[in-house]
Amino acid sequence: MEVLRVSATSRPNAVAGAIASVLRRDGGVEVQAIGPQAVNQAAKALAIARGYLHEDHLDLHVFPSFVTLTLHGEERTALRFDTRAETVPDATIEDAFLHHAG
Repeated sequence: MEVLRVSATSRPNAVAGAIASVLRRDGGVEVQAIGPQAVNQAAKALAIARGYLHEDHLDLHVFPSFVTLTLHGEERTALRFDTRAETVPDATIEDAFLHHAG
């Protein structure tokens, strides 16, 4: 599964585009973020990606967990968002967006 790493300075719209692209192609992507600002950017990107996938009749299933990574010789704890796309019928996705949008 492809891994996308999000930093505190990542642009949510750009990350969302990458997430949507990988999900359309592969059906799944792992998004990793270390630190509160990076996690914030990743969460925003996932929400935006959900909107990008709406016209493709796809919705997201996100499973967060912790993972230990080694960066520059030191261990760091990251938040991992295991993300899957699922095809949903027209009426179902419309209801989901109306229900969750406001």
